[in-house]
Amino acid sequence: MQIDYHTHHVRCGHAEGTLEQYVQKAIEIGLDHIGLSDHMPLIHLDPETYPFKGMAMPYEELPHYVEEAFALKSSYADRIQIRVGMEADYIEGYEDEIRKLIEAYPWDYVIGSVHFLGDWDITDFRQTEGWSTRDANEVYRRYYDAIRKAAKTGFYDIIGHVDVIKRFGFKPTEDMTEVENETLRTIAECGTAIELNASGLRMPCAEMFPSRRMLAEAKRLGIPVTLGSDAHQPERLGQYLNEARNTLKEVGFTQLAVFERRIRSLVSF
Repeated sequence: MQIDYHTHHVRCGHAEGTLEQYVQKAIEIGLDHIGLSDHMPLIHLDPETYPFKGMAMPYEELPHYVEEAFALKSSYADRIQIRVGMEADYIEGYEDEIRKLIEAYPWDYVIGSVHFLGDWDITDFRQTEGWSTRDANEVYRRYYDAIRKAAKTGFYDIIGHVDVIKRFGFKPTEDMTEVENETLRTIAECGTAIELNASGLRMPCAEMFPSRRMLAEAKRLGIPVTLGSDAHQPERLGQYLNEARNTLKEVGFTQLAVFERRIRSLVSF
C-alpha cells in the first residue's frame, strides 16, 4: 500500500501546483491513496495586517478547495483513491471556530497540527529569530502542551508532525523525554493517530517527525500511524516515503492508518 496523506497546493499561499497536478503526480509515482490536506484559513490573526504573508488558505477559497477536491475524487476514482482532508491548526481559545470549520464539510480526515504559539509561527523560516528572545525549554513545554490539548478536543483524526518544534534545530537544554512521552500517552488515550512526516529529512533538523525514539514509544502505546510527505510542490509528492516505510518496519509497525469519511481503518504495507 503506497499512500501520502499530507500535501499542500497553491491555494495555501506558500505552496505550488494545483490539486489536479498532485493527483496526476500521484498516479505517475504509483500511489494507491493521495490525501489532499491544505491548511485551514487563519482564524486568530488578520491576514491583511499580519506581517508574514502566505500563511494559509483565504476563507473565501475554502469552499472552492472542498468542491474541487471532491470533484477530483469522483472523476479519478477509477485510477486512484483520493482522500479529502484539511490540516487544521489547533489554536487555544479558538476551539469553537475550529470545530465549526471542521463540521462544515464532509472531510475524509482532519490533521491537527500546532504551528502557532500565539502569533509566532514556529514552523516559518522567516520567524526563527523568535527563538532568540525565548527560553527554549519553555517553548518546548508550551508546544507539547498545545499538542496535548489538540488531541483532547477530539477534533482530529491525525496529529501532524508531532515534534515539529525541532524543525530548525533549536534544542532545549533540559531532557524533554518525559514531556514527549506524556504527549504520546495523551494521544493514545484519545484514540488519535499520528503521522510519520518525512519532510523533516529536508529540514535543518534532518530527522523525520516524529523521531525514531518517539515513533518506537508510539508503537509501544498502540498509536496508529499514517504517512505523509508534507509536499508543497507536486514533484515532492512521496519524497522520502520509502525511508519512512523502512523506518516503520524497523520499529515494528506492520499496518498504516487510512481514512474515509472520518472512519479509520488499518492496511498492511
